[in-house]
Amino acid sequence: MRRYKRFFADVEMPDGSVVTAHCPNTGAMLGVATPGSAVWLSRSDNPKRKLPYTWELVRSPDAPESSLVGINPMNANRIVAGALEGGDIALLRDYGTVRPEVRYGHGSRVDFLLTQTGLPDCYVEVKNVHLMREPGLAEFPDAVTSRATKHLGELAAETASGNRALMLFLVQRADCDRFAVADDIDPAYGAALDSAVAAGVEVLCLACRVRLTDITVVRTIDFDGTKRRRTP
Repeated sequence: MRRYKRFFADVEMPDGSVVTAHCPNTGAMLGVATPGSAVWLSRSDNPKRKLPYTWELVRSPDAPESSLVGINPMNANRIVAGALEGGDIALLRDYGTVRPEVRYGHGSRVDFLLTQTGLPDCYVEVKNVHLMREPGLAEFPDAVTSRATKHLGELAAETASGNRALMLFLVQRADCDRFAVADDIDPAYGAALDSAVAAGVEVLCLACRVRLTDITVVRTIDFDGTKRRRTP
């Protein structure tokens, strides 16, 4: 029915009752928070939670039945962890040890640190992507994000130290075949990504199959580093 104060969403249930669910997405949620959209919630039995329901998936009113979008960014690392464990990411398949949430840089934590004897350590930062403003084109970010911009600088510093660094954009939707930076929304992030790539940071964009039962990585999509929505 509506999303408000960033963390709350009023949802009409199948029986006509209305519940307030936790919205775990702190971004603008452009295009995926339209009133009247079909949404799916998870429920926690933790008695300490004030809101037992969490908003997980959405399908816009004009979207096909199969066009589900995962809006919970907390799931992104879980999905990537599963793909790493299953050897589903070809670029990273040679690494035998995966450590999550490792401190590095200046007070930061990298999402994954991959290590393997004979290979440079690989620092992997994951960003959840749900924005699509034109058919087939996934974009990030959907709001100004100084934190994500800082992470790019941290990754670039690792490449300067002789390590490997990878910026992984996880697209929690299956209807996109390419990715670009939305630097009309956050020009600083677009500039930081350009600088990071020039410093040797790799970019990997993965699209997911989103189902009610699971969300899994299914393919790599193209990163269009020249696609820009320049600010006026």
